[in-house]
Amino acid sequence: MKDAPNKWQPSWRERLLDPSDRTLAVLLLAPAFALLALIVAYPILRLIWNSGFELRLSGGSVARFVGLQNYADLLQDREFWSALGNTLLITAITVPGALVVGMGLALLANLPFKRRWPVRLALLLPWALPLSFVGLIFAWFFHTDYGIVNDLLVRLGMQEPPMWLLDRGLGLAAICIAIIWKTSSFMALILLAGLQMIPRSLYEAAEVDGASRWQQFWQITVPMLMPSIVVALIFRTITALQTFDIPFTMTRGGPGHTTETLAMLIHKTTIDYLDVGYGSTQAVAMFLISLCVTAVYLRRIGKE
Repeated sequence: MKDAPNKWQPSWRERLLDPSDRTLAVLLLAPAFALLALIVAYPILRLIWNSGFELRLSGGSVARFVGLQNYADLLQDREFWSALGNTLLITAITVPGALVVGMGLALLANLPFKRRWPVRLALLLPWALPLSFVGLIFAWFFHTDYGIVNDLLVRLGMQEPPMWLLDRGLGLAAICIAIIWKTSSFMALILLAGLQMIPRSLYEAAEVDGASRWQQFWQITVPMLMPSIVVALIFRTITALQTFDIPFTMTRGGPGHTTETLAMLIHKTTIDYLDVGYGSTQAVAMFLISLCVTAVYLRRIGKE
């Protein structure tokens, strides 16, 4: 038997002059991939590279390769574990809290009002305010001497109002309240977009079958809204793990380091102490934690 003739393969120059759909897609996406590699991949790789060095810019510049010693020191650093615990605690409280409040605001904004624009405008105001400005506002609210919260407590009969920002538990509670107020509007905007995509005919059919409003919410609204909920949780969880502005402006990590977050610790190590190598190691740890959380959410989306 004779061998089958080889199929003709176009050269790379012919592919460029008359590209196929696949070649055209690669050519169009190549600049985007190059830009993404430049602004995302290179900083991450540089960060990982710096974490293997002792880079100190204070007291005379020091640049010495230490391998994994920074990671070994990180595992024994109590301040790191304290900051990580505070970050995870704030994330565990503010993400569900923002979801619950945001869901309520989205349902309110989706009601068939004749004039819904004031409600929807109110959703935009907290989201539009800068994070540091929100932290300053709530630091004033919870101030021990002239804060609004303690003033109300005194008017209600409390003799010695609490020192909110000078106690770890109360300080974290005040920070969580501020973060929930700030971020719930962002969650509400995403959920409101998902609510408007649910067909009204589903609710009409459920009413015909005698389903109550509560049953409609759990059997129609929540399942149909699940993709929007997952997307909102991804963005909110990642930003919660990187929380810096509000705790920094409210407590500066005090008293001591009891309300310090991981992002604040990285800022202090890198900017205040000028220890770039160890600060890069802390940043790599935060990046890996964020990556693991994102992978869990993406796996959930894949199942959906």
